[in-house]
Amino acid sequence: MSTAGTFTAANGDVYVDKKRHFWLISLFPAFLTVSAPLLYLQTGNELFLWGLFLIHYGVFPVIDMLMGEDTSNPPESVIPQLEADGYYRLITRLHVPVVIASFIFYGWFVATQDLSMTGYLAAALIAGNIGGHGLNVGHELGHKKNKLDQWLAKIVLAPAAYGHFFVEHNRGHHRHVATPEDPASSKMGESIYRFALRELPGAIARAFRVERDRMRAANKSPWSLDNNFLQTMTMTLGTYIAMGIWLGPQIIPYLIIAAFWSMWQLTSANYIEHYGLLRQKLANGRYERTQPHHSWNSNHIFSNWALFHLQRHSDHHANAGRSYQSLRHFDNLPTLPNGYFGMFAVAYIPWLWFKIMDKRLLDVVGGDIAKINMLPERREYLINKYQLQSDAGQLASA
Repeated sequence: MSTAGTFTAANGDVYVDKKRHFWLISLFPAFLTVSAPLLYLQTGNELFLWGLFLIHYGVFPVIDMLMGEDTSNPPESVIPQLEADGYYRLITRLHVPVVIASFIFYGWFVATQDLSMTGYLAAALIAGNIGGHGLNVGHELGHKKNKLDQWLAKIVLAPAAYGHFFVEHNRGHHRHVATPEDPASSKMGESIYRFALRELPGAIARAFRVERDRMRAANKSPWSLDNNFLQTMTMTLGTYIAMGIWLGPQIIPYLIIAAFWSMWQLTSANYIEHYGLLRQKLANGRYERTQPHHSWNSNHIFSNWALFHLQRHSDHHANAGRSYQSLRHFDNLPTLPNGYFGMFAVAYIPWLWFKIMDKRLLDVVGGDIAKINMLPERREYLINKYQLQSDAGQLASA
């Protein structure tokens, strides 16, 4: 039995979801982005556009530090009720029209206002943040089994030109995560910029192959519109053509910049979520089952509210079917020192990222090189720098 945030299990367990209404904070970043062009329309000052980046990458991490972490979990006995509560689904679905409307609004804004080149760039990049938020919403919806949520996931991914994520994430990344075979799992010693050159094309190619093989297995043409890869690409193309017809050729740079920056948000998340972590290969040649310790976790309160518990990534990969409100904290996990907003900014400065995260990675694996997903080209350098050990306790040879 449940009533507005209070859940009572058959065994008598009572759980009050104190975060129930705070999930609405997930709408705050989207509404904040729309405020910038509205302030520009009132003042003509383009600094309001650039100010949003200071808020995202400067203010939000400070809020995370001040609010701290939340390690509370709902009892397992109430999970079925949490999963069945339509309130949580409604919030994620509400984001779909918000993301689409915001992206279109920014397109109208850059096409009709007399912006400088830097102002145009700022607006397009903010639209990329909106598209990146759409990717997170699509991530949550795309894991659901019902057709409505799956179609909403495809729709909200369209502005980012990253609809193939619907295919690649569920049937590619989740299968190969934390292995050298996964283009979406970063390796120790790999900068985010080098990672992006591998991850962005790798994800597209894997999504194409996955759907091509699925179509062939169903005795259908790979070019059938039942192909989810083609469906999502068609949605993006249709959206972009419609905006081009409506707003003219001046919208083209906006679409390119916004799409790239949307993809960059996902690349940033993928980079920090599994850095250097490695699933072990079993005697039969397969990798061990994905466990919570194969993902970097963060329990920072504000960014988890804003991102639907995306940062409880450890439980998500170990139990992909769980909805965001049911994801759990585990003790002794690989843990990020800040939320995603702060860690993105750190990742953009490779020497700082390596300084902070390499030490954490080595602590997690006990310095055992056999438990590290390492960039082959940096292997000898990293072994010598950190005096890495094999699982036999001997200094690993390069």
